[in-house]
Amino acid sequence: MAYVSRRQALHLASAGAFAALTQGAWAATPITLPSTDSLAVSLEQALQAKQPLVVMVSLHGCPFCKVVRENYLHPLRASGLQVVQVDMRDPRALTDFDGTLLTQDAWVKKQGIKLAPTVLFYGAQGREVASRLKGAYLPDFYGAYLDEQLTQARKAVAGA
Repeated sequence: MAYVSRRQALHLASAGAFAALTQGAWAATPITLPSTDSLAVSLEQALQAKQPLVVMVSLHGCPFCKVVRENYLHPLRASGLQVVQVDMRDPRALTDFDGTLLTQDAWVKKQGIKLAPTVLFYGAQGREVASRLKGAYLPDFYGAYLDEQLTQARKAVAGA
């Protein structure tokens, strides 16, 4: 799979957004990220593509989560990066990397996450391979922080 930078992904996404806007579909559907039933399966798919698994921890109604999801992570997912969302306070079942079954909310608590959005980067054996991005940071710099952590995570996955 070819590597697509965040800038290229944003360019592609903005072109798609313009097309949707001109067709009247812009306001019809909110932009979402897929959830996962199994982090191990999602990780396996990411590693097969020689990419890290990116997990966004979100909170329903969080405006900062919406910005990160729509402006940063959705375009990266559209370019082929494996990105999934896990929600705080969500009772849906989730299988952890080690096979443990718990709720999404319990997994968030197990990770010690108290702030949404939090973006995590996983490599082989479900190990974090880059620093977490906690909160929304300053909009002017979030993209640079995300690029930096993705570069680190991709290097870790490539070296595995």
